[in-house]
Amino acid sequence: MKKTNYLLLAYIGFALAFASCSKDDDDEGTEKETPDPTEEAVTLNEPKNDFVWKAMNSWYNWQQQVPNLLDSKSDDQDDYYTYLNKYDTPEDLFESLIYNEGVIDRFSWFIEDYVEQQKSFQGISTTFGFRLQAVKIDADKDDVIFYVRYVADNSPAFNAGIKRGDIINALDGVVLTTGNYSETVGKLSNPSVTLTMVSESNGVLTVIEDKTITAVELAEDPVYFKKVFEDINGRKVGYLVYNGFRSSYNDELNEAFAYFKGEGVNELILDFRLNGGGSVQTSAYLASMINESAGDDEFAELKFNFKHTDASSSYYFGNSMNIYDENGLFLREETVNRLSNIDRLYVLTSGSTASASEMIINGLKPFIPVVTVGTTTYGKNVGSITLYDSPSSDYTNVDSANTSHYNAMQPIVFQIYNKSGESDYTQGFEPDIEVVEYNSWNNILPFGDENETVLKGALDHIRGLSARGPEKGAQRAEALDMSKLEKKFEKEMYIDSDFFNK
Repeated sequence: MKKTNYLLLAYIGFALAFASCSKDDDDEGTEKETPDPTEEAVTLNEPKNDFVWKAMNSWYNWQQQVPNLLDSKSDDQDDYYTYLNKYDTPEDLFESLIYNEGVIDRFSWFIEDYVEQQKSFQGISTTFGFRLQAVKIDADKDDVIFYVRYVADNSPAFNAGIKRGDIINALDGVVLTTGNYSETVGKLSNPSVTLTMVSESNGVLTVIEDKTITAVELAEDPVYFKKVFEDINGRKVGYLVYNGFRSSYNDELNEAFAYFKGEGVNELILDFRLNGGGSVQTSAYLASMINESAGDDEFAELKFNFKHTDASSSYYFGNSMNIYDENGLFLREETVNRLSNIDRLYVLTSGSTASASEMIINGLKPFIPVVTVGTTTYGKNVGSITLYDSPSSDYTNVDSANTSHYNAMQPIVFQIYNKSGESDYTQGFEPDIEVVEYNSWNNILPFGDENETVLKGALDHIRGLSARGPEKGAQRAEALDMSKLEKKFEKEMYIDSDFFNK
């Protein structure tokens, strides 16, 4: 009997102890899940950082390759806010999220003022109205010059009498050399600059005059120059200098092709040497103008990240096009002027030929031969959309954007493919016929001159002649970097604002 009582007491004691331990364990678990009232929740210092992270997490092309953009980053709000608070500005956070910046993603950027940016997309910016190329003109000397590649009509440069082919050897009185070039070129970003114009004869530069110009806000028509060559080896050749795929100039582009169609051209040369890209939709319209025989076939396919496969879609050749005003607002539809006699396309190229220009080359290759003349293109097979602080629209609609600021982002969100599924041109398209414009820095002729060095390469090919390379032992010039003067939108390929409202 005593033995049984001891056993019973032992059992009761064990049970009580177990119950006590279980209660303690339950209490510990409850304490872990209930916030300590003495600890304050983390406060987000900069609300715009939340917009930056969530918009990039949703849309960025390389979202899965950036550890700090993984969905789990925002699971715990205190940890998430602590992470965001490490960055003083939304731009700092944005830059930290770029995938392998400068190597894989060379293109995404932060927008300080999206109102000004939208104007830039339509060719409106504060500018002198010219494009230059810097050249080291002698391998044995340090002399550097700029030659003028292009002058916009009615611009400060145009009004000062500056023209394509002019040579400049000093800025604000500083004569350019390889030693001071990197520092001195920045003067071209100032509101005003004094240019020393020179002439060249037998390698000697002679000062002509100084010209001071001041930048103004200017709208540049990208449909810059058109011409028809009546008889190039029995062929009628249309030539177009087209400097940017700007949707507010779709009607001007269509008018140029009405001219070519009326003239009955059976060869076409597109001069894209200064064309860094622009609207994907306008690129599809241009492709339709070039090649009527493509009917309504697929021109290009856009592929977004796994979160937005529903946005992935194709652009097609077609017979109608949208016309927009300078603000990108739809005005009307117009019939596309399509050429029926073009069975090959010539494209004049340079390192400034990028994105939507390269899209024309890649997109038309499955349909007609595309002959490139000049130098290797830039190599951009991806594009962007503008993301606003508008969570209700998944950051795509400016009309619902937070009105307390004008920050936005222009990240890469899609890759583009042609009908054959080809998209591998990140190193650019090498020219079929190499002609290096800057080797003729002292003899740059006007656009449309039959002897202009790169245009001549295309015309000679139509004539059945071989492209002529540099003479044996000739001195080769060296092009210098001009990236400091480039505006970020100059090599952009973007989707128009109505893409998500189709």
